[in-house]
Amino acid sequence: MGLDVARIRGDFPILCRQVHGNRIVFLDSAASAQKPVSVLDAMDRFQRSSYANVHRGVYTIAEEATAAFEAARAAVARFVGAGASSEIVFTRNATEAVNLVAYTWGRANLAPGDAVVLTEMEHHANVVPWLMLAEERGVELRWIPLTPDFRLDLTHADDLLRGAKLLTVSAMSNVLGTINEIGPLARAAHAAGALVLVDACQYVPHSATDVAEWGADFAAFSAHKMLGPSGIGALWARAELLETMPPFLGGGEMIRDVTKAGFATNDVPWKFEAGTPAITEAIGWHAAIDYLEAIGMADVRAHEVELTGYALDALSDRFGERLTIYGPCDTAVRGGTVSFLFDGIHAHDVSQVLDEDGVCVRAGHHCAKPLMRVLGVPATSRASFYVYNDEADVDALVVALEKAEKFFAL
Repeated sequence: MGLDVARIRGDFPILCRQVHGNRIVFLDSAASAQKPVSVLDAMDRFQRSSYANVHRGVYTIAEEATAAFEAARAAVARFVGAGASSEIVFTRNATEAVNLVAYTWGRANLAPGDAVVLTEMEHHANVVPWLMLAEERGVELRWIPLTPDFRLDLTHADDLLRGAKLLTVSAMSNVLGTINEIGPLARAAHAAGALVLVDACQYVPHSATDVAEWGADFAAFSAHKMLGPSGIGALWARAELLETMPPFLGGGEMIRDVTKAGFATNDVPWKFEAGTPAITEAIGWHAAIDYLEAIGMADVRAHEVELTGYALDALSDRFGERLTIYGPCDTAVRGGTVSFLFDGIHAHDVSQVLDEDGVCVRAGHHCAKPLMRVLGVPATSRASFYVYNDEADVDALVVALEKAEKFFAL
């Protein structure tokens, strides 16, 4: 039984809005998803009735705020299959989570000549921190290339992993939609003596996630791509790693004691959470998780497989070779992200014309310039789907693209 998209769409106030006289067809959830009213209400209710700083006050609303904040952490841990809520470190976003690993674990464990293995499909958030470390420490970066069908080319994976200290890989490409099998990659990395960091930002919102089953060591993801607010994300890491990693930022909350001579750190995970955290946003994230769990992540994934297949067929049937679609053809190994490019028409121009019909797609390099260079293009247009999209949205995209093609043919 498929999702009741009409009912789900009614839960998202912004989707009732019109742009240029047309209903919004929101196809940019890979950048940031819209928020259901239950998330908006949860944050508003908390701000109105229980807001206080956490872990500090002993008065009633402070204890309520702390309990709600830690309940959100427990919900995040449950949602991704963490062994304990203490394995979840709240960050501002997935980018900060990756940087946390690079700055703490990386600087404590990587020396000149040590190797970090990445893939050519990584987001800048999972590239730039390692480039910075390479420049600072002389760390070697090795790159897993792509196959012609936009999968990871693992032909020489053993050679790339030999002697490496870390494999860092996206669970799902934000450009290609490619879903990578983390389990086999993690086993291969561990066999070579490397740890594994997963950029799970695009995967967690769309598929049931079990970090323990992956066998990874770190995973980064964020709330705003899974119906929650911006400004909060998380790093999951194995408890024993968090215990040995030095703190990230210094200040309040992350300390147990401070003297003029030094300091002692707080317990994990607060050891990595200096300063007042995103309390209201954590409450909203909890509500988003409740919303997704009520739908069922298996149904979320099934819906997107069906809708992505419909989109790929509709685009190919209508435009043929005039439109290049990037990413695997097999929807079993790709998510609901479809990047495309018209021959001779810049992606930004297409996006602007689509906006006249209320169709929201992303255009640009999608924070993946190394991948764009591999593809040989400066940018693509990208449509990405979520629980509030259906075949009518794909049809609206096709109609708008037909108008764009005709406009630029004049």
